[in-house]
Amino acid sequence: MDTSRIQNILVRMPNWVGDLVMATPILTDLRKAFPKSSMTAMCRFPICELLKEDDAIDELFCFHPISFSFSRREERRSLFAKIEAGKYDLGILLTNSFSSAWLFWQGNVQRRLGYAGHFRRGLLTDVVKRPISLHQIDCYKKLLEPLGISHSQTRPRLFLGIKEIEESKELLYQRGYVKGAPLIGMNPGAAYGSAKCWPAERFRDLAKKFVKEGFFVVFFGDMASRDLIHDICRDLPSSVMNLAGVTSLRELASLIRDVNLLITNDSGPMHIADALDVPLIALFGSTDDRLTGPFGGKSRVIRKNVACSPCFKRVCPIDFPCMKEITVDEVFQLAMKGMNHV
Repeated sequence: MDTSRIQNILVRMPNWVGDLVMATPILTDLRKAFPKSSMTAMCRFPICELLKEDDAIDELFCFHPISFSFSRREERRSLFAKIEAGKYDLGILLTNSFSSAWLFWQGNVQRRLGYAGHFRRGLLTDVVKRPISLHQIDCYKKLLEPLGISHSQTRPRLFLGIKEIEESKELLYQRGYVKGAPLIGMNPGAAYGSAKCWPAERFRDLAKKFVKEGFFVVFFGDMASRDLIHDICRDLPSSVMNLAGVTSLRELASLIRDVNLLITNDSGPMHIADALDVPLIALFGSTDDRLTGPFGGKSRVIRKNVACSPCFKRVCPIDFPCMKEITVDEVFQLAMKGMNHV
């Protein structure tokens, strides 16, 4: 591909929090390769908020998911027009859907680069062969090879403002946190399904152990996991804080930055912690850490080599051995070992 005349770049970012974070190295590598080009990151609302303050991009293009129904045609036309107005020389699709490629084609993006599949090959000008058994971050980086950008060691990253960081600390103080006390974050939920989740009662038992040792514990979660976390926290002492469903994504990221250690399922918050270089323990069951695990040096993964794992199922059809074999004491001991080095 001739890259000498590329002036305006549009990058269609992934639709899930974890995938979005894993795709951030692409923005860094593109900025390094095209320092004088204008770069726009296109992303669904509300996860696009995670890219605010990102110094690799010139514009953040947030949009709401569109419907293909007849009644929403004006909304689609508006989106096409906005893409066309950008006069993009190059569009990079980090999503795999037909609709995302169709938007680029309808918006007259001149070069449209992505993986084939989902009947969209004819909408792409530059088709990349999909790799097998690579970490998701490396799969994204593979898409840059036609641009002459060699594989990098760039890590995921997120940018937070000073005011956001200060406000997150104030929220913790309002909830009873004592400045300077060791703080453990816990994330018991996961978007894909229950097969990714360590049993809730074990998070509860683990929190009790930390409280007994003088730690503060803060639980994170979205609206979908609010009831689950409410049950976990019921009757626990005030040193356990429940912030499920009360934070925006950027507030969540700022709060995760404040913890000494995050204990989490394979999830978006896991990748947020990894991007912020926060120590974490990731619990894997139905999914494969070799494909979607944390990338940083401060992360540790617990995964049991049971015969059926990874199965990539949403719900475990048997007795959930991959997660049940991870004990509370095992996680606690690994956490305490890590905390001794914080």
